Amino acid sequence: MSNCTAARPLVCLFDSGIGGLNLLAECVRRIPSADYAYFADNGNVPYGNLPPEKISALVSAAFEGIAAMNPDAAVVACNTVTAGCIAALRAKYSFPVLGVQPALRQAFALGGSYLVLATDATRRSPSFSRLVKLYGGRAVIAPCAGLAGDIEKFIFSERLPMLADGLPRGRFSSVVLGCTHYVFIEKWVASRYGCPVFDGMAGTADHLAKILGISDHFSGKGGNISFFGGDITKNRTIFEYLKQK
Repeated sequence: MSNCTAARPLVCLFDSGIGGLNLLAECVRRIPSADYAYFADNGNVPYGNLPPEKISALVSAAFEGIAAMNPDAAVVACNTVTAGCIAALRAKYSFPVLGVQPALRQAFALGGSYLVLATDATRRSPSFSRLVKLYGGRAVIAPCAGLAGDIEKFIFSERLPMLADGLPRGRFSSVVLGCTHYVFIEKWVASRYGCPVFDGMAGTADHLAKILGISDHFSGKGGNISFFGGDITKNRTIFEYLKQK
């Protein structure tokens, strides 16, 4: 049983830093009747450049705090952690644990050659390899070492739009953002390539609604939103901005 009231489920989200705030904002828009707790680890961002054993240790520590809240569901709002840790988390905890994956299926369905931007850790993971086998098609995989960290660093800077300038050149039918941090530069990515950009936020939020058993998930009074770990002031400030978009 959850420690929240039956009428208001509790959802915990985890990300290495600010990237998961994009997913939190989408979940709040689509499922306003839930309470949310956002766990972050800004001090160790980006996870995509860390060795697997380090990522596992950091995630395990964070999920001890999440489990203590006895949530109705937890969402790993980080592609790198989903790729490397989601199976172990699901085996360990009794509550549902959702993850985020690069939206290769949507890009594949659109057709043509498409660009996938991903962290090194995501690109090397077995789960990503399975996605590529299923939906790879004419995918061009571009590892973006340091991009998530730069977004975290320059989120309040005029340099943020310029981060898209360093992405690979080429003409593509679509672009897949394989890291929730990348969503912060989505409009500049779309401008650079002149094609649709897939981020997977809406699909994950809809999946969460199904897990919670909420069908009328665009209505309801707003719940409580709390922040834990990392730079709480920074994360709360960015979330308040995203809510108004």
